Amino acid sequence: MFHHDPYATAGRDSRAGRRGSFVACMTAILRQMEDYHYAHLIKTFGKMRSDVVDFLMETFIMFKNLIGKNVYPFDWVIMNMMQNKVFLRAINQYADMLNKKFLDQTNFELQLWNNYFHLAVAFLTQESLQLENFSSAKRAKILNNVSEHLREHFSSAQTPDPNKEPKAELYGDMRRQIGFEIRDMWYNLGQHKIKFIPEMVGPILEMTLIPETELRKATIPIFFDMMQCEFHSTRSFQRFENEIITKLDHEVEGGRGDEQYKVLFDKILLEHCRKHKYLAKSGETFVKLVVRLMERLLDYRTIMHDENKENRMSCTVNVLNFYKEIEREEMYIRYLYKLCDLHKECDNYTEAAYTLLLHAKLLKWSEEACAAHLTQRDGYQAATQGQLKDQLYQEIIHYFDKGKMWEEAIALGKELAEQYENEMFDYEQLSELLRKQAQFYENIVKVIRPKPDYFAVGYYGQGFPTFIRNKVFIYRGKEYERREDFEARLLTQFPNAEKMKTTSPPGDDIKTSSGQCILELYNQYNQCAQQLSFYRVNEVQRFEYSRPVRKGEKNPDNEFANMWIERTIYVTAYKLPGILRWFEVKSVFMVEISPLENAIETMQLTNDKINNMVQQHLNDPNLPINPLSMLLNGIVDPAVMGGFANYEKAFFTEKYMHEHPEDHDKIEKLKDLIAWQINSISRERSIFILLGAFPT
Repeated sequence: MFHHDPYATAGRDSRAGRRGSFVACMTAILRQMEDYHYAHLIKTFGKMRSDVVDFLMETFIMFKNLIGKNVYPFDWVIMNMMQNKVFLRAINQYADMLNKKFLDQTNFELQLWNNYFHLAVAFLTQESLQLENFSSAKRAKILNNVSEHLREHFSSAQTPDPNKEPKAELYGDMRRQIGFEIRDMWYNLGQHKIKFIPEMVGPILEMTLIPETELRKATIPIFFDMMQCEFHSTRSFQRFENEIITKLDHEVEGGRGDEQYKVLFDKILLEHCRKHKYLAKSGETFVKLVVRLMERLLDYRTIMHDENKENRMSCTVNVLNFYKEIEREEMYIRYLYKLCDLHKECDNYTEAAYTLLLHAKLLKWSEEACAAHLTQRDGYQAATQGQLKDQLYQEIIHYFDKGKMWEEAIALGKELAEQYENEMFDYEQLSELLRKQAQFYENIVKVIRPKPDYFAVGYYGQGFPTFIRNKVFIYRGKEYERREDFEARLLTQFPNAEKMKTTSPPGDDIKTSSGQCILELYNQYNQCAQQLSFYRVNEVQRFEYSRPVRKGEKNPDNEFANMWIERTIYVTAYKLPGILRWFEVKSVFMVEISPLENAIETMQLTNDKINNMVQQHLNDPNLPINPLSMLLNGIVDPAVMGGFANYEKAFFTEKYMHEHPEDHDKIEKLKDLIAWQINSISRERSIFILLGAFPT
């Protein structure tokens, strides 16, 4: 009978070929059936209700399996569409039986209805019905044509020739047809709806995400109905909310959802919630929360495969911060590890350590059992939270060591040592840990660590991605990274961006333009003693950018007299370094430093530098003397700007004191700083002259 087997001729498995022929036969039979045939089929079971249930169960499962296994090749468009049209009619017939025989309180069959909904959603979401994936010509053909010539082949139970041009017959978008049917079936459930919450949230979400506008408009209101049902039952819709957040993350990451869906979801559900007496406020809060999540997930998906790992990191942090905010610990940890992996790929070991530390902070030093979501990585073998925290701490300390953040490694090591000594009594682990700590202390004293520079970068214009658009960030530079290198790296990421030539913030014309403008400011820290220098360039959240501004007439004899400083203060959302090498600036304010205050600051910085360098030499006499000798000689015999003598000319005159009596205390402070510097230079220079370090 099955004389033609296209799968066998194509070298495919013979069983798959037989399945294709069987489905062709079944499709041909179902295609011949009228409404009364279906009714007669059910009557043949007599009064045995269980037989009808079993038949429908098996049929739903079989249809779902056939849909999922793609019996025919994807490019057999006509055959696939014909099968789907026949299956759709059969599914609708069986749905009618559900409404008539298994809906009332006495005869309701939960599992049967559940199987129906899963079958209907599987049918709607199958690949062969996603019209947007076809060419415009093929899509038009699918929407308007169906194969008339299949009848002659079905009559002989032969698989039709997929390449033969069919005759015309109306088709339509079957996704919309089955979607409207699912909607009606849901509303028919009445008091039984609560039995499907939250289990049906995922399938309904999957259906609403199909990119067909009318289908979305018709089915998104089901979510409000679910909220309403759960609220009437439990006075909240927490289970629904938890489920939709979890499923939405999975669906959007898998490629479903778009900006239009976000807008429709927001508009439709807000309209329904605001009309409800009890859900107006809580419902609106929920809708806004889900919309915020969608914005972050869509950004994340857009750049998920971007070569620019920094953009991927930014979006990952946006998502994990959102999950932290709404206390979704499982999803929060999931994105922490996505971020940690990105950092390891870029050798950002310090940032990887801080990322893992966020996971460790969720755990207790206890024998409390580890929940499944806490151990999302196969590498961790831990039965209790204490064991998992121990393993995480060891890994974090390892990353801090590789990132030369030994102070942080020591702090964690002390906490871990306390556990080994007083709780676990694991002296072998304790001894190994203490040896590591000893090495860390030695590294702090002896290893020279390059001091990172910090850069403020503003991204202005509508051409930038939403997560950085019209925002300012502080970046922590890489080891030995010069300003030119940082700038080149930045412009490589945005080759079409234009670097602004001014340091002033841009106006609305630039912010609303379609282009990309980058404003870059530079901040560099001075070298200082090893132990102190760590805290000068780490755990930093407040940054300053200063630029000189002249007020009044220029004094050619003394530039200090009217040299004001315009200082912009940037405060970041988090301390640097952290889980990123950059953080958004959350507040900006500007202060003006008067010429006298500027002089005091300059003298204080110079005195601190002298003191630090002298202390280094006292602690280690073998250090090279040249840097200190150059510093002292430069102060004694300044080649530029005239040294502190200009301060005396500008601020220590009777005229200045008479015009600025409010500056009396500041002038006295400046005098003290100058006096300290003179005494210090005289003392240190005398000592080093004896050592032959300075010319007499």
